[in-house]
Amino acid sequence: MTALVPGPTPDDLRRAVALLESGGHTCVLCCGAAVLASDAHGVAPLLGWLADGVELAGFAAADRVVGRAAALLYARAGVTRVHAVLASEPGLAVLAAHGIQADAERVVPAILNRPRTASCPMEAAVADIDDPHAAEPALRAAVTAMQRA
Repeated sequence: MTALVPGPTPDDLRRAVALLESGGHTCVLCCGAAVLASDAHGVAPLLGWLADGVELAGFAAADRVVGRAAALLYARAGVTRVHAVLASEPGLAVLAAHGIQADAERVVPAILNRPRTASCPMEAAVADIDDPHAAEPALRAAVTAMQRA
């Protein structure tokens, strides 16, 4: 028997967006009374919560930037609704492919690195990955490689 994961309420998403806008956070997830917020950049908040075993299924998320990497992690975590300030076309496609409702204030063809000279390293790490469970270790390896460099 498969357990059904309840979706976030419209209030969960509204609250996540309001906290993202007013709190200076980069990523906020809400579900009922539970609120998770982070000021870390990139996919670090999602990787951290997953590493800590935080149950994110059924949460609504508001995020500053959602590319393919973040979208795969949202799918891996079981998040059911995502609002992005900035999203990439591939990121939105991944969310849609995994049945995650999503909207974005601004959509771009790709997420670039901080100097805007090439693709974001996290995006490059998952460019050929479609499986959210395979994306997580690939992203962890990419983070480790960046930290060593």
